[in-house]
Amino acid sequence: MIELIKIIPAFALTALLLAIVPGQGVAMVLRQSLIGGSRAAIYSVLGNASGLIVWGTMSAVGLSAVFAKSHFAFSILKYAGVIFLVGLAIQTLLQLRKEFGKFDITGSAKIQFLPAYCLGLITNLTNVKAAVFAVAFIPAFVPKNFSLGWGIFILGIVQACVSTTWYSFLVSVVDRASTFLSRPSIRRFLTGVSAAGILVLALGLLLTSPR
Repeated sequence: MIELIKIIPAFALTALLLAIVPGQGVAMVLRQSLIGGSRAAIYSVLGNASGLIVWGTMSAVGLSAVFAKSHFAFSILKYAGVIFLVGLAIQTLLQLRKEFGKFDITGSAKIQFLPAYCLGLITNLTNVKAAVFAVAFIPAFVPKNFSLGWGIFILGIVQACVSTTWYSFLVSVVDRASTFLSRPSIRRFLTGVSAAGILVLALGLLLTSPR
């Protein structure tokens, strides 16, 4: 247990960097905050955190155990993930041709607790970054002398806490800077940062080794 505790700071920093990279989660939080208000956004943030726990639990139950025992299976996952992430980054870069990039916030927000919570949950469960991180990255942080399943589950909880903290901070910032974030140039900048972040994630996955 001591070995796992020692790696939590490094893992938390990695999880924070993942959360900071603009993507589906950030777009969802911005939309909820700017249109529905901070309370609606927080409801969705809780749903997003639940999604992370679901991914961590699924990985702990069986996926990562399979990949840890089979280098071939891990390699298939890794290279498929890299190709998918690179394609996603290119697709994101193409969004720069639009006035608002990929952060064109239109329509209505989910304001009531259950709809807003489900929005955050579904957004996370369909987020390729969350899936790749849970299945390929988290197992690499678990010490070899610690239970892989329990290690993944615990680190999944840590990631959910880090993500919730960051998005809650983002909601508070958006609440005070809505006019600034409404500028097309700012949203196009976020789109560019998102593409770059996804490419960095793809590179990190490419360099990941089996546990």
